[in-house]
Formats: sequence, C-alpha cells, structure tokens
Amino acid sequence: MLSVRDLSLALRSGELSPVEHVRETLARLRDDPLNAVVAIAPDAERVAEERAAELARHEWRGPLHGVAVGVKDLFDVVGLPTRAGSAVTADTPAEGEGPVITRLREAGAVIVGKLATHEFAYGTTGDVSAAGPTRNPHDPTRITGGSSSGSAAAVAAGYVPLALGTDTGASVRTPAALCGVVGLKPEFGVLSTEGVFPLAETLDTVGVLAADTHSAAVAWDVLSRPDGTGGGIQPPGISGAHVGVLVDEYWHAHDFSLDASIRLLEKAGAEIFEIRTPFVAELAGVYADIVSAEAYATHRRWLADGAPYQPETAERLGAVADAPAWRYVAAQRTRRRLTAEFAAATADMDVLIAPTTRLRATPIGERRTPQGHPVRTDLLDLTCPFNLTGWPAISVPAPDEGLPAGVQIVGRRLEERGILRVAGVLER
Repeated sequence: MLSVRDLSLALRSGELSPVEHVRETLARLRDDPLNAVVAIAPDAERVAEERAAELARHEWRGPLHGVAVGVKDLFDVVGLPTRAGSAVTADTPAEGEGPVITRLREAGAVIVGKLATHEFAYGTTGDVSAAGPTRNPHDPTRITGGSSSGSAAAVAAGYVPLALGTDTGASVRTPAALCGVVGLKPEFGVLSTEGVFPLAETLDTVGVLAADTHSAAVAWDVLSRPDGTGGGIQPPGISGAHVGVLVDEYWHAHDFSLDASIRLLEKAGAEIFEIRTPFVAELAGVYADIVSAEAYATHRRWLADGAPYQPETAERLGAVADAPAWRYVAAQRTRRRLTAEFAAATADMDVLIAPTTRLRATPIGERRTPQGHPVRTDLLDLTCPFNLTGWPAISVPAPDEGLPAGVQIVGRRLEERGILRVAGVLER
C-alpha cells in the first residue's frame, strides 16, 4: 500500500514527478482485476502536469500536492457521470462538484477516477452493483465489504494512497476492516455532503480510506479546515487517556478479540475501563427504519417507473413502500433518547473501543454466516450505533493473522485528531 508521507516527500524533493506518479496510477487503475474502478478521470494527466509546473516554480500546496486520489462513485466529479453503482442513473457527466472535491483540488490532489460502490450505497457487502461485485485484494473470491467497496479495494491493492468514501452506517469502516486499511468516519455534519448522492440524509457522512493513520490524518486536516495543509497527527500521546471497552455480548466478534489491542493501549499509558450498554440493541434496531424511509423517499419515483435496479436493492427498497410515517418518527425519537443515554454512560471516556465487524470477508454472494446470521447485519451492527449518535469513529487493522479484521476507535471526549492519535498506537 502507498503512504501519503512517502509519496509527498518523493514528489516535493523531485525524486518523483506528479506526472510520473499519476501515469503509474492510471496504469494500475486500467489494469484493475478487482472490479474496483468505475471510470478514469479524463483530465488527470493534464492536472498532474499543472501540479508539476507549480513545483517547478517552487509552489507547494501541501502534502497532497500531486497525489493521486480516487473517489467513490457517489461524488460528482466534473466530466464523469455519477452512476452510484446502478443502471438506473444517467450517463450524463457532472457539471459541478461539491465542497469536498473542491477542497481536495485546492490542496493539490489529482482526482484520478471513480471507484465502485454497492448500488446506491445501500448495502454492507459491496457485491451488488450494475458492474458486478468488487473483489477483495486479499482473496478475490470474497467481498470487500460495503458500501465503499472500490475505495477500500483500491487502497488495499496499492492503486491509490487515498480515497474518499461515504459512511451512513458502516460504509467506510466495514470495507476498511475487511480489506485491511484505515477508514475514518468523521463526526456527522462536519464535512459537507453537497454533490454526493444521498442514501439517508440524517446519517450520511463523507469519510476517508487510506493506507495508514498518518495518511488519513493528512486528508482529514486538509478537508476539515479551510487553511488545512495536512499537519497529520500531533502530540501529545495517549498517556492517561480513558479508553472504554464495550463489553456487552452485543459487541463481540465471532473469531477475534480486542485483547492484543487493549494491551497496546495500556502499554502506551492509556487507562482501561469496562463500559456496559444494555440499550445498544434497541438503539441499533431503529437504524433500518430511518435509513429505509429516507432511502425510499429518494428512490420511490424511479421504483414506480420500473427502473432497472439490481434485484436485491429493489427488494429492500420496495419492502418499505407502505411503511407508516409514525414508524420513522418513532425511530428518530428513540434515536435521540438512546443517544443521550449512551452519551451519559460514556461521558468520562476519551474514546471507546470495539471490533469494527463481527466477521471477516465472506464469499461473494453469500448472505448467511456459518452460524446462520445474516452477513449484512454482522457487518453493520457494531458500526451503525455511531452513525446514530453522530460520533467520529475510525477502523484500523486488527493485529492478528488471517484475513483482515478491524478495530474501531470511537471519539467521546476526543475528536477526529484524537481518535487518529489513539488509532496510530494500534497501528504501530
């Protein structure tokens, strides 16, 4: 995998030119065997030449200057259609871009292409799309997780050092966990979702997938502040930080534990506390009512017209066509009540720690685990509570063997830079 730190040093020193870097990246994208790439940006080489000319004039925009970045195919990018993994959407190229894409360009990044998504971001497996399933770089017979399937696969396979995704309930952190990369979901509302095709507006969050926590921190700094130049993770360390371990049965993964990660945090000086959340299943239970109602509101006219959705997507959307409005209102009320209860139970914690998913990558198309659980929910249940609360969260690779798994760090008293710092300890 490619590190923003190493690339930035090579680009600024002249060891590598933006044109060389972007051409090499485009070659990897065109030779993609994982079905992670949707489209190549037609202006990528021209923009790389502009970044190279700026460097020749000693103009440097920061550590993303000349760095190739991929974006999930929910983001509008001028000159490329936003297909959202579907045959429903038109092939009309976008004429505008949202603030997140604009900020990346201002910071010197080169948008090189669109990356695959589960159709309309409505799924956690990443294998439902008009273009077919995206394949996991660690085992191409297995899923990447979703919905930011192409973004996670492209980073894990070394196509790009950095990619944008979205996270409504799992969609950055779950594919990050299953593909062995870092996935950051910021606090809800901090990054604009303008110019991003919606799934559920009261939960949708723009996120970042990267090879390591420092790369994610550089991207976060650039995206979150008008003057952000990619300062990365700053001291102090985590000595004395209060880490809440979520210990209820609800939070357990099927085949790995947090023991090694907790020992690393203790070694770095963190104080460990056990936290119980007897309300969490009720909180997570309202997620489907909220997302399905908001998604159906977006898609109902296309559904009524018989648009060519993938069968699984059409079935899920159509199942709520007659759901009463009171169910959605009740779900939002329960969400507010239990978010307050969750906040009170964790008020003294700097961060929380939990597995990112209950299981590792399953075979493409498989919808039940060997234990008989729905794959979709086992990839969602440990992440969606933090979309409902709106708190920032990050997934980093778990320190164990076999197919990748993820450890999730959730911010309580610490915000995004803080959880990146904690996650960096686990990475080291």
